[in-house]
Order: sequence, then C-alpha cells, then structure tokens
Amino acid sequence: MSTIDGLPPLREVIATHGLSAKKSLGQNFLLDLNLTAKIARQAGDLAGCDVLEVGPGPGGLTRGLLAEGARHVLAVEKDPRAMAPLAEIAAAWPGRLDVLNADALAIDPLAHLTPPIKVVANLPYNIGTELLVRWLTPPDWPPFWQSLTLMFQREVAERIVAQPGSKAYGRLAILAQWRCDARIVMDLPPEAFTPPPKVRSAVVHLTALPAPRFAANAATLQRLTATAFQQRRKMLRASLRKLHPQIESLLESVDIKPTSRAEEIDVAHFCALARALDAGSPR
Repeated sequence: MSTIDGLPPLREVIATHGLSAKKSLGQNFLLDLNLTAKIARQAGDLAGCDVLEVGPGPGGLTRGLLAEGARHVLAVEKDPRAMAPLAEIAAAWPGRLDVLNADALAIDPLAHLTPPIKVVANLPYNIGTELLVRWLTPPDWPPFWQSLTLMFQREVAERIVAQPGSKAYGRLAILAQWRCDARIVMDLPPEAFTPPPKVRSAVVHLTALPAPRFAANAATLQRLTATAFQQRRKMLRASLRKLHPQIESLLESVDIKPTSRAEEIDVAHFCALARALDAGSPR
C-alpha cells in the first residue's frame, strides 16, 4: 500500500519533514496505509461525497480517503509542520484535496464543502469529544453530515455505544443515540500508532437519523444530561435539584422514580424529562 498513490511511505514522510508527534496537539500517527484505507472504507461509498477530515497529520488517512474515491476532501490541520506533506498529497490528487491550517473548533465546514458530506477522522485526543458533541447537537437536524467515522480511545468509543445500566453509559451515549445509529466498527492496538498511546483505540461509525428518535430541545438535553451525570451516583432528585424547584414532581410526571440514578434512565425518558423542563411545570 506504500505505492497507493506514488507517494513515499509515511515513515519517510515523517522523517523528511521532521513531523515527530506532539503530545500537546494530541497526535498519534497511523503509519500503515493498509489500516488507513480500511478506516476509510468503514465510511461506506465515498465516490459521491465530500469528506471532512480533522487532524490529518502526515496524511495517512487522507491518502486512504482519496484512494477510496472521495469526491473531495477538506483536511483541517492545526500543526503548520504538516502543511508541506499535505501539499504533496494535494499535488498528487489535483483538485480533490484542500488543506486548511486551522483549528477545527473554529471553522464552518459548509463554507468549504458541498453536501452530501461525511466526516472521517483520526481525531486528536485533546479535542475529539468536544468535536463529537458539537456535531451531535446542532440546533437543527439533520446536520451538515451524513455520517461520522471517527477514531477515539477505546474507552470513549464504548461510552458512545453504551446501554443504560452499564458503567460506560452517560451523556455521550444519550446524545449519540438520540439522533444516530452508532456502532464500533474497528479496534486498533497501541502498536498501530507512532508513538504508541497507553490505551487501545477504536473506530466508531455514526449514521445520522432523518429525525431524532424522540422530541427534545438539544440545548436542554445537553444541560440535563451534563447535570445528571456530573454526580452519577446521586439520586436524580438530588443531582437535578438545581434545574427545577419541583424536580421530584417533574420526574414523576414522566415516569422516572426520583430515587433513580442517571445511569438507569434510557434515552426516551431523558428526552421526556427535557420536554417537561422546557414546559416548566409538572404535567
């Protein structure tokens, strides 16, 4: 796979451009182009789609996305050292790759991409969760993207797909499963990366539903779940007291026992409670 596009192997690219991974940027590079192509394939057919990639680094996944037929790729990279190797990839795939030296938290993807759009990324560890929450909670739905194919630490991936009653179940699971189908599609050991992280990684594929599973205001649901899981071992009547003076009555009005804990409550009931909070009084 090192000759996938006539460009040098990634180890050579990193050595040539002095691209040692920076911990401050959450960087761990995947150097096996067989693996990066496999991750690209988890996003499905890319031929008719624009793709947003965050944190491409030396461009291993970028090369996989282009080789797998992505119509157009926007690679957003904060590290200026990566601009030269990414420019070489752009030259090898004329007109199909744009590179932004920017903070992914500060850009508007729709200013650079044309729908349908898929997001595929080996997300930097230090901003991965924040980006995911932003993509899951826009005011309007459906979002700008059709699907998210994202690499996380295995622990974070498990939190996204977790079910009620499990230790991993929490805010991320609710926000993801409220509006998406989510599943883990790949596991990667630490030795797949340079430098090897101390934890295993996993790729999660999330497909946007046409409409949320249950009616709720995104901002209210965010606030509710953040508050409920901040002290997850507390009973909800205690952990949610600051959200409403009659919280016990509100909980009972949506068939949640006030003595329940957050990890016991499914997505449907959290959405019902969010609606009750917005209504402002027990019903």
